[in-house]
Amino acid sequence: MLKHLSAVLQLFPRRLLSYSPRTLTRASSLLLGRRMEPAVVRCLPEEPKLTISFCLDGSHKHMLRDQDEALGKVLARISNSIAKGQGKAKKSKKNKGQQPCETQEPTVVKLYYNGGEVADTVLNSEAWQDGAVLQVGDVKYSVQRNAPTFTNAELPVSLLAGFPVCPNLEVEFGNLQDCEFTWYKENAPNTSPEAAAEAPGQDRSWTEVGCGRVHVPSNQDIGCRLKLRCTPKDGGRSGPAKELISVGAVEAGPGVCTFDNRHAYTVKEAEWPAMRVMSYNILADTYAQTEFSSTVLYPYCAPYALQLDYRQNLIKKELAGYNADIICLQEVDKGVFTDSLTPTLDAFGLDGVFIEKEKQHEGLATFYRRSKFQLLSRHDIMLSEALTSDPIHSELLEKVSANDALKDKILHRSTTLQVSVLEDLNKPGRKVCVANTHLYWHPKGGNVRLVQMGVALKHLSHVISEVTPGAPLVFCGDFNSTPNSGVFQLLSEAVVPQQHADWSSSGPEESCSMELLSTFPPLLSACGQPAYTNYVGGFHGCLDYIFIQPDSVQVEQVIPLPTHQEVTTYEALPSVAHPSDHIALICDLRWNP
Repeated sequence: MLKHLSAVLQLFPRRLLSYSPRTLTRASSLLLGRRMEPAVVRCLPEEPKLTISFCLDGSHKHMLRDQDEALGKVLARISNSIAKGQGKAKKSKKNKGQQPCETQEPTVVKLYYNGGEVADTVLNSEAWQDGAVLQVGDVKYSVQRNAPTFTNAELPVSLLAGFPVCPNLEVEFGNLQDCEFTWYKENAPNTSPEAAAEAPGQDRSWTEVGCGRVHVPSNQDIGCRLKLRCTPKDGGRSGPAKELISVGAVEAGPGVCTFDNRHAYTVKEAEWPAMRVMSYNILADTYAQTEFSSTVLYPYCAPYALQLDYRQNLIKKELAGYNADIICLQEVDKGVFTDSLTPTLDAFGLDGVFIEKEKQHEGLATFYRRSKFQLLSRHDIMLSEALTSDPIHSELLEKVSANDALKDKILHRSTTLQVSVLEDLNKPGRKVCVANTHLYWHPKGGNVRLVQMGVALKHLSHVISEVTPGAPLVFCGDFNSTPNSGVFQLLSEAVVPQQHADWSSSGPEESCSMELLSTFPPLLSACGQPAYTNYVGGFHGCLDYIFIQPDSVQVEQVIPLPTHQEVTTYEALPSVAHPSDHIALICDLRWNP
């Protein structure tokens, strides 16, 4: 082909051959046949309108038309739009004292399909078929009907060397797993004549540095912006590519983080029939970004390390490095779930569900590895609402109602229980019930937490018996309860006596003594009783747990917590090296086949 092209170029006038290599490139593309630009059409049967998008003379055209409109009206509209643009250009030249061009004939606009011209009377819904050709003057476009398209595409604001960068993407008519990604870093400016002569006409401002949905910038990228070129796809079918350029440059990371040594135990995924489970309170931004937090709760933490964008870098790297199969998170901001955690963990093979606390901007999230599990059903409840509305709690409600002050406090809490029934894809029919909660926080709220846990356990036993009989329970969360609390005793011993101190934790006016029985046999704390899972300036203690039913699930491995030296390197948590005031619990559980 190149030999024939060389021969043809011999026939061109010398004047053309003396032009720049860019001109030769343009000429050769004309000889070899230029690839048509796309005209993207979005047309769904349930919608009255369709959209037509294409670029003409550097201008992006986006048209919204009725599906039952005749094609001829659209084609005429395109032609008239071009004529208006030419008229404005002539007027501009006249105002500048230049001689305007002669009046041009109206631009011919036609649509072809299967080699023939589509009649002007055909309705838009039928005319704009995939593979049709739109001709606008001497420019041709390949019509892509319902082509894979990014409806949302953006890069994170904060980029740190050594920390994964994942775009927030939403694709229509496509599959994110099929999409193609190419990453570039910005080059340092080089305006020397020698550099320009090396590759005239080429964009030398970006260098390719990687491919794949997730990119980890290196220390060599510090000070450079990143660019991502992503092409939406559905199998072998492609749509228009998008280019995203980061707002800021890559910055230096914090160095060694508290979770780096823990990742050494989780390099590989757990092998079936084991599953790796994680529970983590990630500290909601709505609580971290307050004056009380910066001056009273976490005065030792550098202000920039409390910023959400910074902490999200650490959280995403920490979560990804554990290779967990089930992740239960507490204090998840709704925007964090949607814009940060979901796209990142989706790239690492996990799907997730979220429930927001009423009147709050944070809630609970449960993620599961989609190659191992599928979500069968959800049974989320607000504990206070369930206590008063579900008859299965009538006995407990009657006892609580003996103290109006305590009842009122309980009913004003928006504490939520997230319940997900998952099925094992390696052994269909094998199910597990995963529960996730964040109990009332107040140090004197032991009585409230006991009632909340009583409601939670009753609901969970009801779900398992009615929906998935025989399925084991894995119960994760921030229970805000130490190992000497009534809640821990209820879970681990299946009963709390009426003499327990927690029944009067908030004083005699809210005391409510009762014997509370669990609807489950004694459960086991899979990670034991660590010295602490929460470490702040004024408090440290064990508040977080993963409880299991030991008759059907066994602990295979507990990932060691950070050392005390690692936790206190920057005095307490959170810090520049740890994104939350809590520490994640991770364990491998062997689920009896």
